[in-house]
Amino acid sequence: MSDTYYEFGTAAERWDRAQFFFGSKEYTIAARILGGLVEEVPEQVAPRLLLARAYYHSARLGRAESELREVLERDPVEQYARLMLGRTLERQGRQVEADTHLRMAAALSGDFTPTGSA
Repeated sequence: MSDTYYEFGTAAERWDRAQFFFGSKEYTIAARILGGLVEEVPEQVAPRLLLARAYYHSARLGRAESELREVLERDPVEQYARLMLGRTLERQGRQVEADTHLRMAAALSGDFTPTGSA
């Protein structure tokens, strides 16, 4: 990866830049910035989630899945990561596996409706 101006600066400046590029639908650039942030602060969820979203939107689904699984390893009840992982797996044609994560996401958000008769 070649160094460009948006890969320099404080973590806060790079975070702002990454959000700007993501918001501008420049997902590849956002991912480059976020990759460096995630390496610096791997314990922080927000940069990793945005990185996963950037990967998802740029059709790098394997990378999105890896980042989301890392988030869930650190925080198994992160509802948004569960939802995103389910959507990522769906997009890869892995519906059975996706359904598990989507049900967990729904339960964590309070939207879970049990199936079957009452």
